[in-house]
Amino acid sequence: MCLAIPGQIVKLLDEDPHYAVVDVSGVRRKINVDLLKNDGVRPGDWVLIHVGFAMSKISAEQAEEQLHLLAMLGEADEALQEVRGYRFDDGAPADAAAGADIGGAEKGENRR
Repeated sequence: MCLAIPGQIVKLLDEDPHYAVVDVSGVRRKINVDLLKNDGVRPGDWVLIHVGFAMSKISAEQAEEQLHLLAMLGEADEALQEVRGYRFDDGAPADAAAGADIGGAEKGENRR
């Protein structure tokens, strides 16, 4: 069971300010950033993500430590599977909804 996954904000979506694209170990997904609107988020920031929502901002060092802990616990693959499953609005995979930057295949995966 994964409670929070660190991800780095790649871009804020101009067409819908409630969302941003994050990179989690090479997988890019659209997440909701409304819970951090008072903190302000921008590309390059690291956030902890739970079920598609950015819950808090963290430092790059904290993100690295969290990713290392997930790997040590054998939870890294499960965390990535969770991220791949995030969906918003129309039910389309979040990578398709997030824009052309993400493309048809995720980083590190072969195109089919």
